[in-house]
Amino acid sequence: MASLIVRNAHILDPSGGVDIAAGCLAVRDGLIAYVGGDGIEAATAAGPGATVADAGGLLLTPGFVDMHVHLREPGNEAEETIASGARAAVMGGFASIVAMPNTDPPVDNESAIIFTRREARRAGYANVFPVGTVTAGRSGQELAEMAQMARGGAVAYSDDGAAVPSAGLLRRALSYAKMLDKPILEHCEDKSLLADGVMDEGYMSTALGLGGIPAECEEIVVARDVALARLTGGHVHIQHVSTAKSVALIRLAKLEGVRVTAEVTPHHLTLTSDCLRDYDPVYKVSPPLRSMEDVLACREGLRDGVIDAIASDHAPHLQGEKELEFAFAPTGMIGLETTVGVVSTVLVRSGLFTWPEIVPALSSRPSDILKLGRGRLAAGLPGDLTLIDPLRAWTADPDAFHSRSRNCPFNGWKLEGRAVLTAVGGAVLFDLDGRAVRFLP
Repeated sequence: MASLIVRNAHILDPSGGVDIAAGCLAVRDGLIAYVGGDGIEAATAAGPGATVADAGGLLLTPGFVDMHVHLREPGNEAEETIASGARAAVMGGFASIVAMPNTDPPVDNESAIIFTRREARRAGYANVFPVGTVTAGRSGQELAEMAQMARGGAVAYSDDGAAVPSAGLLRRALSYAKMLDKPILEHCEDKSLLADGVMDEGYMSTALGLGGIPAECEEIVVARDVALARLTGGHVHIQHVSTAKSVALIRLAKLEGVRVTAEVTPHHLTLTSDCLRDYDPVYKVSPPLRSMEDVLACREGLRDGVIDAIASDHAPHLQGEKELEFAFAPTGMIGLETTVGVVSTVLVRSGLFTWPEIVPALSSRPSDILKLGRGRLAAGLPGDLTLIDPLRAWTADPDAFHSRSRNCPFNGWKLEGRAVLTAVGGAVLFDLDGRAVRFLP
């Protein structure tokens, strides 16, 4: 197991009340052994043979956790594999990612869960936590083998890409998941309202002559899922919130004590339907990009804790697929390698948020939702770390990414702020500046 010392760091873990302007952190045998201001104590805690990294005053946070990632293996390995996605994750500052089950075939049984975990261990990059389907084959007809998948290591259940269609079936799923102490992650979309829609319904869809998707397509399912969580006492997590009304519904549910959590993507915090003026399918995503009013509501929801986490919804596609006519191109964007830069630039550098407000949404909160036991800097926890240079200027260039796909909506953006080092269990897996090069005798 790896041992590591990071010194001269601004150590920030708001969830644990840690804010040390010039501190040291030691990892020994994969676990955090010391967090504080004494370099000698850090060296003693790490023991002999530890890798040493000088942070140069940069921001050291818990290893970031992306709770919504599509890895495409099995079935579509040309788009992404477990290994390539896990590597892209550490390059983007994520020590842990949560893999959605809508692969081909879907991850709907214990063997498939074990396969995902095994391939992730073999790759040796980010931690990969698999999610199992709610229904067998993602068919929406009958429950999958939820208990067996939990035994294999599933951290949650989702038919991501589709909502569980039947309220009765979702009620049963929430009840079973409650017994297993795991959440249901819901992609809230009423297929009967989706019709031929390909973008947000409104002025822009009319002007472009494209089928519109009303906000109610999401909000109706959010309202239903909240009601069922209230009924069952189960935990429902709303994925990629995109509308102002959805934020309001979740806010009210939380005030009532309903077990509901939520996430928002960087693209729904930054982009609007105006991006579709040139019919570029790279901006086609589900749920669709909405209005600036919705963007501002999502930001406010993130600020006041109604929205718990920021998740990329990393959704790789082949270039040829994304170059189809808009109506026929698949939905989805990659985001593992741009999330930190976009969040830093648009939310933090602009003054809308501070790092102490953002860090929990990328670390402790997603970890807590899924009970991963990560996302904090405390002795005895896994030595997963992210070092951020808040002022690092760089340009998003998908051709330089480690993902197998290039469908990035932030291509060419001038960004400020970047993860420059990622450690998993004390092992430095990404080191942009070559900081971790010296060893204690």
